[in-house]
Amino acid sequence: MRELEAYAGRNPRPVDFDEYWSRALAELDQVDPRAELVPARVSANFADCYHLYFTGVRGARIHAKYIRPRRGNARVPALLEFHGYTNHSGDFVPKLGWAAQGFAVASLDCRGQAGLSEDSGGVRGTTHNGHIIRGLADHPDQLLFRHIFLDTVQLARVVLGFAEIDPERVGARGASQGGALTLACAALEPRIRRIAPVYPFLSDYQRVWEMDLAKDAYHELRTFFRQQDPTHEHEAEWFRRLGYIDVQHLAPRIRAETLMAIGLMDTVCPPSSQFAAYNKLTCRKNHVIYPDFAHETLPGWADREWAFFAPLVEAT
Repeated sequence: MRELEAYAGRNPRPVDFDEYWSRALAELDQVDPRAELVPARVSANFADCYHLYFTGVRGARIHAKYIRPRRGNARVPALLEFHGYTNHSGDFVPKLGWAAQGFAVASLDCRGQAGLSEDSGGVRGTTHNGHIIRGLADHPDQLLFRHIFLDTVQLARVVLGFAEIDPERVGARGASQGGALTLACAALEPRIRRIAPVYPFLSDYQRVWEMDLAKDAYHELRTFFRQQDPTHEHEAEWFRRLGYIDVQHLAPRIRAETLMAIGLMDTVCPPSSQFAAYNKLTCRKNHVIYPDFAHETLPGWADREWAFFAPLVEAT
């Protein structure tokens, strides 16, 4: 544990990293989200369920599920949710517990993955995976995860702009890719107050490679080298470019109070790569370590997370 708690990460941080993300946010600033709420077929006696559509960078129309608790004219806290890699935002019903607690819930469908969002190539539905390396051989502004990170910001901006939302009480949560997007969202949208990332993905790519764990969720890194650079002549440049979408480099920007869950047996997102991000957090933070657990359901975490977000409801 001492080594993990001192680990500083391996993947290089591009020298123009801050300029890169300033340019990206400036591009997002020019996008009119044109938010639209469409009533869903699911209903509850304490909340209304909607399909939320908005526009992200490069003109993609993005989808999220949105649940608004019925609290009259009172403003409510919001909770942003992000899903795992190649997946989607899930059903409405499992989110209703948060709405019953008083949260508005907004759950993003990542572009090009299994949900209803449109990807940057202009098609709806899944392109399944390959999203880490999409744009890697092009200009860094073409990296798909750049656009997905910006989608999390646009979602936050749209939700924060709703009349029913108290902008001082917004949190974010997610596991694996969702954990990474939780970190990215809080880094790029400073109004997020509390976040609970679980074994975050998209961190310290070079470390993952050097541990020979470019498989499972990271398998496309190996595919990329085999097809595009079989002798690794340009390896250093590829990892430098991946540094633009490495959440460990975004972590110092986060102001939100953070509670992170880490499984020490995780071979999908190795714990060292998770600590690379955690150790760069300068905000108020804490972690929960599961020594015998891997990339799986973590017992007791749901209860801890519920308690962690409770102050956003209590601060009325």
